[in-house]
Amino acid sequence: MLARFFRSPKRSFDSLSEQEILALAIASEEDDARIYLAYADRLRPEFPASAKIFEDMAEVEDTHRKSLFEIHRQRFGERIPLIRREHVQGFYERKPDWLRANLSLDAMRQETEAMEEQAYRFYVEAAKRTTDASTRELLGDLALAEQGHEDIARMLGDTHTPEDVRHDEDETAHRQFVLTYVQPGLAGLMDGSVSTLAPIFAAAFATQDTWQTFLVGLSASVGAGISMGFTEAAHDDGKISGRGSPVKRGLACGIMTALGGLGHALPYLIPHFWTATITAAIIVFFELWAIAFIQNRYMETPFLRAAFQVVLGGGLVLAAGILIGNG
Repeated sequence: MLARFFRSPKRSFDSLSEQEILALAIASEEDDARIYLAYADRLRPEFPASAKIFEDMAEVEDTHRKSLFEIHRQRFGERIPLIRREHVQGFYERKPDWLRANLSLDAMRQETEAMEEQAYRFYVEAAKRTTDASTRELLGDLALAEQGHEDIARMLGDTHTPEDVRHDEDETAHRQFVLTYVQPGLAGLMDGSVSTLAPIFAAAFATQDTWQTFLVGLSASVGAGISMGFTEAAHDDGKISGRGSPVKRGLACGIMTALGGLGHALPYLIPHFWTATITAAIIVFFELWAIAFIQNRYMETPFLRAAFQVVLGGGLVLAAGILIGNG
């Protein structure tokens, strides 16, 4: 009873017959070919050279599938058992297309190499655990085939994406990252860090109550994050501007806005007023310099100019909040 309850729904690899191992290899080659074609379809509009790599990789996988199918036909006939990766314990898995839709170009390249390397290691380890001579030979041949795939991937990369093409594609990917994540995130961080200074420090000096100040800061930060997030997502769908998904931009902007305000609101959880205020002021200093660094690093704004603009603006807002609070 207990054995049946804890039994895994997956088969162990050692329990598979030679026909099932061959069927598993055929299904795996088919799945990998589909993955490479999905990569190619996604990359073709912006990265045609890399799309060509994945198309060729899919063709290689299909060639190996046909070879494996021919071996199966000769040994076991036309009917191939239905067995896939997800049916076997310890077998390497592949994510479905909808979980790969947001992978970057570099992530696709890295995952392709990992796919081939994983397959090679799996077949090598499987061969070590097999006592039947013919099955061991079959697994060894599959391991060599997967190792060959990895070599072909490198060769195709050298053929279709020479250094200048790869540099251009990496520049395009970097620009898209900046437009989709960095730019809206920076706008949110600036708004959250600067715009909440006045209400938080005004409440602090007006009430001298750290808990009430924290509540003001929390509400201002969360409210600004929600407002900025919806504004960013609603004003541009990204289709014409090329700035990417409005949902991603809205999340980046909204989250960074809230974090920017919470940075100097959280110190007011400290019950001692001056300790909390000095801590908050120190955090504000680092927030403003972080904004200047991001502007210089990703937006190519000269650092001194970015620092002057951000620190001056933040200082004026901070001073306004203190003056209003003491008024």
